Amino acid sequence: MSKAVAIITGASSGMGWEFVRQIDRNMHHIHEIWMIARREDRLNLLAENVMRCNVRCICLDLCRKSAWEQLDRILETEQPDVRMLVNAAGVGRSGEFAGITRTEAVNMIDLNARALTAVTHTVLPYMSKHSRIIQMCSASAFFPQKEFSVYAASKTFVLRFSMALQAELRDRCIAVTIVCPGPVDTEFLEIANKGRSYNPFKKLVMVKPEPVVRKALIDAGNKKKLSIYGIPMKLVYAASMLLPHV
Repeated sequence: MSKAVAIITGASSGMGWEFVRQIDRNMHHIHEIWMIARREDRLNLLAENVMRCNVRCICLDLCRKSAWEQLDRILETEQPDVRMLVNAAGVGRSGEFAGITRTEAVNMIDLNARALTAVTHTVLPYMSKHSRIIQMCSASAFFPQKEFSVYAASKTFVLRFSMALQAELRDRCIAVTIVCPGPVDTEFLEIANKGRSYNPFKKLVMVKPEPVVRKALIDAGNKKKLSIYGIPMKLVYAASMLLPHV
């Protein structure tokens, strides 16, 4: 029998690492966790803190096509039963579009949209009935955002793509849960802001990663389509359903 595996991208920090930690602690039907990220030293260090599950550290730069091909080969060799895929890799950069570099702008699309699509497509053949896909999206997907334009647009892609995937995978009994948090207190925000002061509203509604991930895993278990933590972000989502976006 194939081993029950959870694959988590962006596993070397932030939300990805929190998913590793909580899956290891609470999801006893998962036997092995594949941690995917660029920083091999960080992956190996964090893997030492995984207590129950077997761990496989896979160092990949998901913005490169060669990484998708390498993941293909690993999956073909191992033939795992992937019970959960968590696409948590992501990058953001705040500031006016003309004020960020072209590389920064394109990298957001490459990692947040292209890599997520490629990993989902690569892993899907190894997922069976009652498996779960968790797509890390963002409340930024609900409205266009000044000074966060490319990031918000990339997350709108994740939202719409994943909603379509929900319908396509329904007959295969594979549930897709889209996680749409507001600002989360992780390394991601420090990189995104690059020394800029936080937006006062974002600072006010910022939350820790633990409850966001806890809710996401519960919602995925219940086959919920959207996982939105906290009243402020639920209100933002409700407003997006009612108000024009332009």
